[in-house]
Amino acid sequence: MLEKLRQIVCDLHAELPKNNLVAWTSGNISARDPETNLVVIKPSGIKFADLTPENMVVVDIDGRIVEASYKASSDTASHCYIYRQMPQVNGIVHTHSRYATAFATHGRAIPCITTAMGDEFGGDIPCGGFALIGGEEIGQIVVDTLRDSRSSACLLQSHGVFAVGPTAEKAVKAAIMTEDNAAIAWASLALGNPLTIASSDIDKLYNRYQNVYGQ
Repeated sequence: MLEKLRQIVCDLHAELPKNNLVAWTSGNISARDPETNLVVIKPSGIKFADLTPENMVVVDIDGRIVEASYKASSDTASHCYIYRQMPQVNGIVHTHSRYATAFATHGRAIPCITTAMGDEFGGDIPCGGFALIGGEEIGQIVVDTLRDSRSSACLLQSHGVFAVGPTAEKAVKAAIMTEDNAAIAWASLALGNPLTIASSDIDKLYNRYQNVYGQ
């Protein structure tokens, strides 16, 4: 089932270790098919080099297995909760990337101190609360944290990053940009108090990047 989407999700998983966003088998990507409302997600505990389109797991929007040779990711219930609550989202990425997770261990948002961050996220990358893995609780925190934010990513306290997008590729981009800006913010904070960008200028950056920039 969903042969093309399986291939896309499999290929995108290669971007996570390539961009130093994951270690060993941690992290996952899913994509929702808008036509069927089915979700393709990484199998649990499989090394990234061993992922293939065939061993991706297909579940329904409530997380029930539809087609699989392996167990689904332990974050499946949270991915599906996010899809049910945020119908504009068709791709989700979860990572434990180093610098972003360092902010998460302090329950601290990543401050919007670069124009690139204003472009992509329209402000700070917020940090939500703590929840254990396995149920919908993490998904609930992600939805609550992003509900009043323009950001396409958030942190979870002591855990890591969740990024969302209208496609899985755009969610991966958001995860990569989260870590890149977290590293910049970490280095900047080590130097002292960073300069800030006026909220009106962040609004202009975000509008230009989202509506004018690119082809």
